[in-house]
Amino acid sequence: MTGTPDTHGKRHGRPLSRLMLQFLKLRIFVALVAVVLYFALTANNFLTTGNLLIMAQHITVIGILSIGMSLVILTGGIDLSVGSTVGFSGMFAGYLIMQGIPIGDQTLFLSVPGVILATCLIGALIGLINGVLITRLNVAPFIATLGMLYVVRGAALLFNDGATFSSLGGYEALDNTGFAMLGNGELLGIGVPVWILAVLTLGTWLVSLRTPLGRHIYAIGGNEHAALFSGLQVKRVKMFVYVFSGFCAAIVGLVVTSQLQTAHPMTGDTYELRAIAAVVLGGTALAGGRGSVLGSVVGACVISILNDGMVMSGVSNFWQMVIMGIVIIFAVVIDQLQQRLQKRVMVAG
Repeated sequence: MTGTPDTHGKRHGRPLSRLMLQFLKLRIFVALVAVVLYFALTANNFLTTGNLLIMAQHITVIGILSIGMSLVILTGGIDLSVGSTVGFSGMFAGYLIMQGIPIGDQTLFLSVPGVILATCLIGALIGLINGVLITRLNVAPFIATLGMLYVVRGAALLFNDGATFSSLGGYEALDNTGFAMLGNGELLGIGVPVWILAVLTLGTWLVSLRTPLGRHIYAIGGNEHAALFSGLQVKRVKMFVYVFSGFCAAIVGLVVTSQLQTAHPMTGDTYELRAIAAVVLGGTALAGGRGSVLGSVVGACVISILNDGMVMSGVSNFWQMVIMGIVIIFAVVIDQLQQRLQKRVMVAG
C-alpha cells in the first residue's frame, strides 16, 4: 500500500522534472528574449540603429573574453588576469605603433598586421605563464591568475608612467597606419569586431564539440583524476586553455584600443568579472565539465544588453551593480537546481 503512491508519484514526477530540466537548459535564451523585450518596451531609442551598434561593440568585447574563459572554466579553472591582459595588450600595441622597438641605434616600426600578431603573441605568453604556474608549479588557478592580474596591470602602468598612448593613427612614412580599421572598420556592412566574435565563436564551438581536444577539456573538468588515469595529457590541455584565454584577451585589447584610438593602462578593469558572469549565465558550471561556448556568448549578450538597457533607463550606477550581482547569484542558484534535477532524472531513469 505504501509503495503504490510513491510509484505513481515518480511516474507523474518524471515528465515534469524532465520538462523543467529542458526549460532550465534553455534559460539563457529565454533570458535574452525577456531582456530585449523589456527594454524595447520601457527604454526610449533602445532599438535604434545607433544604439544597436553601440551594444554590438560591447557584446563583442565581453563575448570574445567569455569564449576564452569558457574553456578555462570547463576544465575546472579560472582566469582572473584577462582584464589586466586587455589593458596591457592595448598599451603594448600603442607602444609599438607610436615608439617602435629600439634595436641599437635604430628603431623598428612594425606594420599594423605585425603589431596585431605581436600583441596576440604577448597575450598568449601571459596565458602560458599562467599555465606553467598552474600545471608545473601546482599553484591554484585562483591564486596564480590573481597574482598575474596585479603583475600585468602594473606592467601596463609602467609602459608610459601611467599615461596613455593617444592618436594611434600611425605614420604614413613608416607604413604603420590603418589600425583604426580593426575596431571601426566594416566588412559587408558588419563591423570587423562582430566578424571576429563570430569566427572565434564558431571555431571554438566546433573544437569543443567535434575534436578530441574538446572532449579532453570536458573530461578534465568532469573528473581530472579519471582523465589523468585514462592517459589524457591533462597538463598540456590545461596549458592550452590558459594560452587561448590570454590570446582572446589580447584580441579584446586590440579591438578596444583600435575603437578608441587610445591605449589606456586601466582599460579592461573588472572585465574578468563580466566574462565570468557571462560564462555562468550561459550555463557553464563553475566546477567544470558542463556548459558550452555558445551559451557563454549568449550570456555575454544578456550582460551587455542588461547593462546598456539600465543605463538608458536611468538606473544609477549603484543599483546597476546591485542588480548585476543579483543576476549572477540567481544564475548560480539556477545552475545548482539544474544539477539536482539532472541527478533526479538520471536516478528515475
